[in-house]
Order: sequence, then C-alpha cells, then structure tokens
Amino acid sequence: MNAFKLLFLGTSARNYSPKLNNECKDKFDKTARRSACALLNDNILIDCGFHTLNAMDIAGVKKSDIKTLFITHFHDDHFNLESVQSIANSKTQPLDIFVSDGAVVPTIENAVIHYLKKGEKMQFQNGITITSLLANHDKEVFPQHLLFEKDGEKFLYACDGAWFLTETFYALKDSNLALFVVDCTVGDRVGDYRICEHNSIPMLRLMLPSLKTFNIIDDKTKIFASHIAYSLHDTSEVTEKVLNDIGVALAYDGMIVKA
Repeated sequence: MNAFKLLFLGTSARNYSPKLNNECKDKFDKTARRSACALLNDNILIDCGFHTLNAMDIAGVKKSDIKTLFITHFHDDHFNLESVQSIANSKTQPLDIFVSDGAVVPTIENAVIHYLKKGEKMQFQNGITITSLLANHDKEVFPQHLLFEKDGEKFLYACDGAWFLTETFYALKDSNLALFVVDCTVGDRVGDYRICEHNSIPMLRLMLPSLKTFNIIDDKTKIFASHIAYSLHDTSEVTEKVLNDIGVALAYDGMIVKA
C-alpha cells in the first residue's frame, strides 16, 4: 500500500508554452506545461494557479473533490484568487487552506485559513503530518517547501527555491525521502541570474550527491524535476535524457507517481 499518490496537474514555471493557447488547451502534452500544481492522494491540492482548473477538468478531478489546499507561495502562477474561490464555492463545508505563517491572504469566502509555522510538524488528515520548511525564494510572497509524512514514508515538494537554506537542509537530515519533487526552472546552462531563486540542471548535479551524504535522499528515492521554464530548457526529449543521467525523472502534466 502506497503512502502517497501524486498527480502532476502542472509542471511549468511562470514561463509556459504558447501551445496552451491553441492545440494543447484541452489536453495534456509533455511539450506544453501548465503552471505548477499537484494533487496529492486524490483530495489535497498543492498550489492553485491560473491553469489549475483547466488541468483539473482534463484529469477529471472535480472541484468538490478537493478537501484541502496548500499554497507554497503567492505568485500568481501558484495562487490565483479566482480559481481558489471557485473551488471554495463548490464546497458544502469550508475549504481548508494552509499557508506560510505571516502570509497576507486576500478574502476568500467559504474557506478557513491555517498558518504553518516553519519547522513545526503538524498532524494533518488520514495519518499525514505536514512540516513547512523555509524556501530560498522571494520572501515577499511567503515561500515554503512542504514535507509530508505518512506510514513512515516522507515526501518533499520543493518547487520555487534555489538550493536549500541551511535550516531547511538540517531539518531534512536523515529523512531518506521516498518521493522528492525538486525545482528545475533553469535548464542545462550556466550564467543565468535566476539561480538566486531557482535550480538549474548543473545545480542539481552538485546538490544531489550532497543530499545523499546527509541521508536526505538515498538510492530508493524517487526524484522528479518540475517547475520547468519553457524558454530555458532544451526539448523535453533532451531534458529528459540529461536528467535521467543524474537519476532524476522529468515530470510532465498528467503524470501519476506513487511512493
């Protein structure tokens, strides 16, 4: 029995393919990524950007299926107020929304806002615990990485953030993650200013062996690169091969993984 089932509803950074405006607007395609979000265990939504409702329709996920929403940060490709309100309006009970402690959240009807304190493990639903971890991203949008635990397995969702900040690195020590979704906004290139807030493939080449040294990941960890910027990567085929060479799978919209 798997602790986690993850459906990637979107795997793009803010820079996404123009194909979404025409031939791929009503279907999943590996070359046309939507704003990054994922569905965990069929009813937990991680982020809700401007493509989320469209992706849910394609995947056959009903708005009323969503019991909980986690917001990693408040850039518009991860938090779209109209989309969030639409999901909340579909509920007979208020939608539980979890955000980073201190976040300024606009008014959302039929929703209850919960604030996650960094580094504190919180009991969640169905035997899941959740820990908010500090992400190296624009502090004005209250960024967080999310560590889920269930039945002894651990899953880290870490999009929108470069490297790991020191306190987050040590909080993850000896995690032996079963599932790891990592930011890979920038492709196989150097000299890109975005590495202040986002990972590139060369950064992953350096980072992953260090994570193994501290048992954050091991040879059994399923690692998936997401938050892929359309204009900063080579073709999906080339990027997939390059990532596979370092033990990382390239996530795509509609992909389902279990751990």
